[in-house]
Amino acid sequence: MNDQERTQTDWNPKTKWTDYIALAVAILFFSGVFMKVQGYEWLGAFDFTTLGGKFGVIGGEGSKVNFLGAKGEGARQGFIFALSLIPSIMLALGVLEVLTEYGAIRAAHKLLTPLLYPIMRVPGRTGLALITDLQSTDAGAALTKELYDNKQVTMKELIIITQWQYSGAGMISNYFSNGAALFGVLTLPLSIPLVLIFVFKFVGAVLCRLALNTIYKGDFTDEQQ
Repeated sequence: MNDQERTQTDWNPKTKWTDYIALAVAILFFSGVFMKVQGYEWLGAFDFTTLGGKFGVIGGEGSKVNFLGAKGEGARQGFIFALSLIPSIMLALGVLEVLTEYGAIRAAHKLLTPLLYPIMRVPGRTGLALITDLQSTDAGAALTKELYDNKQVTMKELIIITQWQYSGAGMISNYFSNGAALFGVLTLPLSIPLVLIFVFKFVGAVLCRLALNTIYKGDFTDEQQ
């Protein structure tokens, strides 16, 4: 059975109503909906970025030195930086493992395959990895690797998913943190740039799929577009 037949025949798994609840929780938790709700800041307690938190600083208020130190360089700094990513990745994978056990992947596969397959040629089971990437590039990458290791996606699907994630990676968290410096000079609603970034993630994925099916078609002779 080729990849297209595999996707089309298993996109309608048996699901229960609890599966959809698990999927809804996953979407709300990772999508950033609860990150900054005006007047309802307490909803941040149910948001991935808020629960992930951040490291404090050394030296009191105004200091920019955290446990990574200052003026470090080389492999040592890179190793410590990678170490700092572990807490958020462990949190994401732990939550996803629980939600998967309750059927979130099944619900995502059934609901999202009719949307994702025609556009990106990827199965709906990849939806949670895409949603997770909206806030955490590292957790999204880890979940994507898990899908590939478990043979849930093919190499071509892996590349397309990676393209979607790489374009505007960590879209919500980066937009409201790094992008906040430009909010004061924006002459349009804050939602418009965010929507454009989201749309062009799909544009990038489609262009990547076209490249794989034309320029690099010979690398996937055993897979159908």
